Amino acid sequence: MTKARGSIYQCDVCGHRPAKWMGRCPECGEWGAVLELAGGGTADAAFGGSPALRAVSSRAPLEPARPIAQISAAPAKARPTGVGEFDRVLGGGIVPGGVVLLAGEPGVGKSTLLLDVAQQWAVQGESPSLVVSGEESTSQVRLRAERIGALHEKLYLASETDLSAVLGHLDAVKPGLLILDSVQTVSSPGVDGVAGGVTQVRAVTAAMVAVAKERGLATILVGHVTKDGNVAGPRVLEHLVDVVLNFEGDKHSSLRMVRGLKNRFGAADEVGCFEMHEGGITSLPDPSGLFLTRYADAVSGTCVCVAMEGRRALVTEVQTLIGAQMPGSPRRTVSGLDSARLAMVLAVLQRRAGIQLHDREVYAATVGGLRVTEPAADLALALAAASAAHELPMPPDLVALGEVGLTGEVRRVGAVPRRLAEAARLGFRFALVPPGCGPAATGSAPPGMRVLEVNDVRTALHYAVKATAEDA
Repeated sequence: MTKARGSIYQCDVCGHRPAKWMGRCPECGEWGAVLELAGGGTADAAFGGSPALRAVSSRAPLEPARPIAQISAAPAKARPTGVGEFDRVLGGGIVPGGVVLLAGEPGVGKSTLLLDVAQQWAVQGESPSLVVSGEESTSQVRLRAERIGALHEKLYLASETDLSAVLGHLDAVKPGLLILDSVQTVSSPGVDGVAGGVTQVRAVTAAMVAVAKERGLATILVGHVTKDGNVAGPRVLEHLVDVVLNFEGDKHSSLRMVRGLKNRFGAADEVGCFEMHEGGITSLPDPSGLFLTRYADAVSGTCVCVAMEGRRALVTEVQTLIGAQMPGSPRRTVSGLDSARLAMVLAVLQRRAGIQLHDREVYAATVGGLRVTEPAADLALALAAASAAHELPMPPDLVALGEVGLTGEVRRVGAVPRRLAEAARLGFRFALVPPGCGPAATGSAPPGMRVLEVNDVRTALHYAVKATAEDA
């Protein structure tokens, strides 16, 4: 006979089971995630022991299992929403019955983007779209729709915070697309807790997933984020839904990005680019021009690299400025770059290339608000810093790719052919790449582009200076 014991508590995020209830999980640090397990009076009931297993009996399934070759994939075919960059991240469109969780910081433009998605869906005319807002009234949503030109007779609006009322709207409208903004504002009357709490959010999400699967309803849930940038609520939300997207953007820049974090129907590393303006939000199928500056005359302290955002190559410019000499510890300021990598590149330049920057202020930034933290930008950052130190402009048609090591060597990076193809498309004719990434290794170089392999930073500087002299 199993001895009865007291209540059993478990963290809803990481699964840790503390001895008693506490407001913050000692394992993962989440607040309000420790819950009391149902049936916690006995260990067997709480831990799924043999008495609980013996109580379960088999039954006839609702649908028998069939050979996989006999199952049609047509019902799960993605349907385009009409917003190109959004469809790109989703893998071609949203799947009927699929549930998408879109998270982002307040004010980044989630509601504006999804209102445009709902309008484009309604324009296609196959089925209506329904936007349920728990944060704004229908009149407020109508004002935004007028501003961005998202009015259509098959686009329906509702303002509800009760799950039962949301389901009632689904029965009345019978939409093909449902947008719930946001899942933290909706509560279920049969579940304890306040709206936005762990229990309510999990129950509402589970109910919406079940409804979406049952009716073949494409559903997009808007989620809040924490101060760390993670999706608010229990971690189980990301397991319940089919697709998790993160909407990113700087309030001082018009650039917005939708980044895929999870996708059961496509690639999980895709990125969609958008531009926010007064008239709403528009897709940017070719955003590389936002991250480049066209100069009338040659300017020192700049170099171009190609960053990978997911599977998309973005040509971006790295700028540096060398300030005055400062006693003690001079300032190192970055914008859009990794400060640790800047400090490492400057140390390598001083030790391996003889460029003295230990007593100089250094400022480094990217153009257009793009954040580049991958090591492939190291070589471009090194060339830009050397150009600023010697007041020697780099060739305007030069692109540099490669990771810089502490010994000054240039290391290989991924997707070099894709990066070079994007640079050649924008008119760049000269590229410096790591060893093993040139035409001898890849088979060919992009038409009209000269590709040189460089072993170390000193060699890269030599070729860049030589190319500058040839251009002159």
